[in-house]
Amino acid sequence: MIEAALSDSQKEIRTQVRDFVKSVPRQLILDLDAERVTYPKEYLQEAARRRLLGLRFPAEWGGRGLDWQHEIVALEEIGTLPMSLACLYSLVSICGEAFDRFGTEAQKQAYLRPTVEARLCCAEALTEPRGGSDFFGSTTVARKSGGYYYLTGQKRFVVGAEGADYFVVYAKTDPDAPGRKALSLFAVDKKMGVEAKYLYGLMGTRGGGAGRLLFRDVKVPAENIIGGEGQGAEIFYEMMIPERMTSAAGSLGMARSALEIATRYSDKRKAFGARIRDFQAVSFKVADSITMLDAASGLVQGAAATIDRGHDRRQARRMVSEAKKFATEVAWQVINHSMQIMGGIGYTSVYPIERMLRDCRLAMIWTGTSEVMNLIIQHEYYREVLAASGAVRDVEADAPAAEAPDEKVYE
Repeated sequence: MIEAALSDSQKEIRTQVRDFVKSVPRQLILDLDAERVTYPKEYLQEAARRRLLGLRFPAEWGGRGLDWQHEIVALEEIGTLPMSLACLYSLVSICGEAFDRFGTEAQKQAYLRPTVEARLCCAEALTEPRGGSDFFGSTTVARKSGGYYYLTGQKRFVVGAEGADYFVVYAKTDPDAPGRKALSLFAVDKKMGVEAKYLYGLMGTRGGGAGRLLFRDVKVPAENIIGGEGQGAEIFYEMMIPERMTSAAGSLGMARSALEIATRYSDKRKAFGARIRDFQAVSFKVADSITMLDAASGLVQGAAATIDRGHDRRQARRMVSEAKKFATEVAWQVINHSMQIMGGIGYTSVYPIERMLRDCRLAMIWTGTSEVMNLIIQHEYYREVLAASGAVRDVEADAPAAEAPDEKVYE
């Protein structure tokens, strides 16, 4: 984060999270990437002990009642850890959003508070084998009978399929309704009969228990529906805010760490009788990288402020999409630059750059691909510009030949 933009309370949160991050055992990080550990609950329990989970949620549910401008500071620091740990940390914010915004008091008591206190571990079930970006094409069905829903279908790429105690699951309660009216959201305990299959050999972001979930007439109490029938789309749009903000801020932390390693290396490494930082081919990569990181940080901070002020939900949707797209793509570029500065040694396990590169690639895919972010960004920007006609100076009229209507041909 840009130092001058941080308040004293944000700096205090940063200090607390940095202390937590420093306490994470090195061996855990190595074991995660080697897939000797598939779901480190003790990591979440330690974060909860320090009251660092679910920072935005009210104190009565275990949080601190902070805003997004504080949470992104914490997320950037968490992002210096492997992405699987950052994801498990972020899932509390993502899944918790559904309960905080749409849940009943009983649901908050049963799920939100225990999650923030790490007595329960959560996961989000979105993607299906037949659909990734086509979220509303979901084929998982929830059939109601008496006081229960019976869920049938599959979800995949679920971080925490192995290890989570419960899942927030989107399913169609009215298969005949239009896509956005068909979906509902459920809290489904693993012990209700969910089959978890740990299937995936991931390129990076290892150790988070990513796998496939199978629902074979899983019996879920009707009181476990979050919101109400047909409210799934509305909840989904709200959950996409923490989905994408956590990806954006966490990616900045990872890229910052990579650049710091490469910068220190370039100050020590010598070639042709000089430190390699003295060669513009290297130092300009550092300059470009820190400029991109600061620009991305400013955009993420701006998105956080837009959400917190809550004036225009559609503008927030655009800003969040911009932040997610830009921050994750910048992280990819910066980590690549860092590896290039390091040369061959950066491609080895002597430094963590190679693991960061593997981890970072996923950030441009999950929680909405960069291409989906572009669809949202352009749609909302067209709407804003076309709606603002007459509200600002007509700069188009300032051209010398502006009053030449015969030249302005549109069809």
